Amino acid sequence: MVEAAELRLRRVEDREAIRDLIARYGPLADAGEAQALAALWTEAGEYDVGGFHVARGRPAIAALIDAALHRALMADGCAHVLSAPAIDLDGDKAIAVNHSIVFRRNGDEWTVWRASANRWELARTPEGWRVARRVNRPLDGNPGAFALLSAAQPAS
Repeated sequence: MVEAAELRLRRVEDREAIRDLIARYGPLADAGEAQALAALWTEAGEYDVGGFHVARGRPAIAALIDAALHRALMADGCAHVLSAPAIDLDGDKAIAVNHSIVFRRNGDEWTVWRASANRWELARTPEGWRVARRVNRPLDGNPGAFALLSAAQPAS
């Protein structure tokens, strides 16, 4: 019974660590903290931003935040908001699926600049949970975005 309780506790702790990791993304992106944001990924991690770029490795992921497009978005005023993820744990690996919305200030109003589906492939590392791969697709009728969302598994 002790082993079962320890296993349940570890799963709860893993889920909380993954939720925390994903929750850090938006504030770091909005603050332009490129290196800290890239540190959410494994060294060889990948960020596939549909319609923009596939960044491989922490330096390339940091470069997305330092890029002119993102800096212009920040200069206008932006907010990266992520929904709570659905998480499927499998030992030292996990899949999380969620939505993200990027709001952009346009004069005195805020508008949705991008609404996307996300699939996060995560791995337990010596540093803790890190993103091995994130795939992001705009919810613009793109079947790829629907496929990401349909990949959500019931919580285990």
